[in-house]
Amino acid sequence: MLDERRVKLMTQLAFYEQTQGKQDFKISEYYRKDYAGMHTICSVIWVTVGYVCALALVFLAGMESLMAKMSNGLILTLGVAVIIGYIVLVIVYAVITSHVYNLKHKKARQRVKKYNHNLTRLLKMYEKENK
Repeated sequence: MLDERRVKLMTQLAFYEQTQGKQDFKISEYYRKDYAGMHTICSVIWVTVGYVCALALVFLAGMESLMAKMSNGLILTLGVAVIIGYIVLVIVYAVITSHVYNLKHKKARQRVKKYNHNLTRLLKMYEKENK
């Protein structure tokens, strides 16, 4: 005889496996610090690529006026501004990325724990029926 609670629980488990479960299982394979660190490093790399591209576009667009006003002080000031801007941008992106992916891992891990708890409940229902 079919138990309605067991069928509902099995449906919940199957739905989770087909939707969020696929991604949550991949995420929960990593330790939280490893998962966040990996994504933080990728974020820093892409921010660097984007910053270099943006800097190249700005440099190319303003090259004529820069050449007209070129002096050692101006070049030094621009160099320091570019480096400080890059450092600030990378730090901000790293902090935000780390926070976002730590939170994402934490939530995925909680859903996987709930899934495992429901699997244990289902197993107990089967054991209780077989006794």
